[in-house]
Amino acid sequence: MSTTPGRHAVLVGVDGSSSAAAALAWAVDEARLRGVGLTVMHVFPTMISIVGTRAHEYYPQVEQEAKATLEHALASAPAMDDLDVERTLVPGNPSEQLVDASRAAIMLVVGASGRGRFAGMLLGSVSMHCVSQAHCPVLVIRGLD
Repeated sequence: MSTTPGRHAVLVGVDGSSSAAAALAWAVDEARLRGVGLTVMHVFPTMISIVGTRAHEYYPQVEQEAKATLEHALASAPAMDDLDVERTLVPGNPSEQLVDASRAAIMLVVGASGRGRFAGMLLGSVSMHCVSQAHCPVLVIRGLD
C-alpha cells in the first residue's frame, strides 16, 4: 500500500482519557496494517496560574506529570514491539501542536472528550480543531466513558 510522499507515521494524541486510550489502540493497529511508524504525542500546558506559586517553580511538576501521563498511556497500550514508535512530549496548546505535527503524518487519531449525556454527544474542542485544521485525514475515537 502506498503512502503520501514525505509522510511516514500514524500520529496519535494521548491525554490520559479513556478516549485517548482507545485512539492509541486503534492507531497501533492502523500503523501495523499500513506498515508505517507510530508517533504518540502528549501535549502539556506551558502556562499555569497557581495562586501563591510561581510558574517557574510549578513547571517541573507539570512536566513530570505529563511524562507520567505519556508513560502510562504507552504502558497500557497494546504491544508495539514490531512498530517504530516515536514518543513525543511537547509543551503548548494541544490543538495547535497536533495540527502542526499532522503535516508529517499520514493520519491523525484523537479521542473525543465529551462528558455527560449531552456533552458526550459532542466532539471536544481539541478533536474539533484537529478535524477542521489538520494536514492529513483525522479519525476521532470515542472511549468507554
